[in-house]
Amino acid sequence: MSKTILITGATSGFGEAMAHVFAAAGNKLIITGRKENLLSALQETLVEKYNAVVLTLCFDVQNKEAVFAAINSIPAAFQNIDVLINNAGLALGRDAFQDANLDDWETMIDTNVKGLLYVSKAVLPLLIQNKKAHIINIGSTAGVEVYKEGNVYCASKHAVAAISKSMRIDLLQQHIKVTAIHPGAAETNFSNTRFKGDETKAAAVYEGYKALEAVDVANVAYYVTTLPDHVCINELVVTCTSQANSFYLQK
Repeated sequence: MSKTILITGATSGFGEAMAHVFAAAGNKLIITGRKENLLSALQETLVEKYNAVVLTLCFDVQNKEAVFAAINSIPAAFQNIDVLINNAGLALGRDAFQDANLDDWETMIDTNVKGLLYVSKAVLPLLIQNKKAHIINIGSTAGVEVYKEGNVYCASKHAVAAISKSMRIDLLQQHIKVTAIHPGAAETNFSNTRFKGDETKAAAVYEGYKALEAVDVANVAYYVTTLPDHVCINELVVTCTSQANSFYLQK
C-alpha cells in the first residue's frame, strides 16, 4: 500500500537514495533540503523515472522558524504522513578536542541534534493523527562508540541514539514506531563535507576496501517500513563487511 514519506536532507547521499527507493516502490514523497535547485531536479527525476507524486520543501533544519513554517505549509493531500526519516546531518572537521573549530561544533549540534528535534516536533501532530506512523532517525556508528578526533560529531550522534530511545518510550501510547539506523563507513559526500572539499583526504577514507553505498542504507530504511504493524525494529547498526565497528576496519 502506498505511503507518504517525508525525508530530510534528500538532495544527496542517503536521503537521495531513499527518495529513489521509496519512489520506486510507489510511495508519495515529501523531500526537503536547503537548495531549491537540487530539490527541483530530484523531483523532476523521480516524476520522470517512477511517475512519483512528490512535494518539495526548501528549508534548513537548523532554522526553527523555517522548519515550522515549511511543515505547516504542507497541503492537505500530503498531510497523512506515514514515515518521517530524519536523515539531514553532517560531520565537520576531524580534529583533536583542543584544536577543533567552535563553528564546526555548533553547526553539527544545530543540524544533527536541534534540526532533528525541530523537524520531529513540527511533524509530530501529523504523525499522531495518522495513528500508525513511523519515525526513522539516521544515526551513525559514531553514536555507538566514540573514536579519536570524533568528539562533538560522536556526541551529536550519541544524542540521536538517546533521542530515539526517548521517543520510543514517550510515543508508545501514540502507536508510533521509532527506529534508529546507525550506518558505518559509507561512500557518499560525507567525507568531502567533513574535510571541507579536500578531495584527497575524502578519497583516502574509502581506499582499500568496499564501503557501504547510499543505496544500501536506503534499502535498510525501506525494509524496516515494510514490516507488520505490530513489529518494530528499534535499532540497527549497519556496516560493510570490512568494518567491525568504529575502530576496526580491514583494508
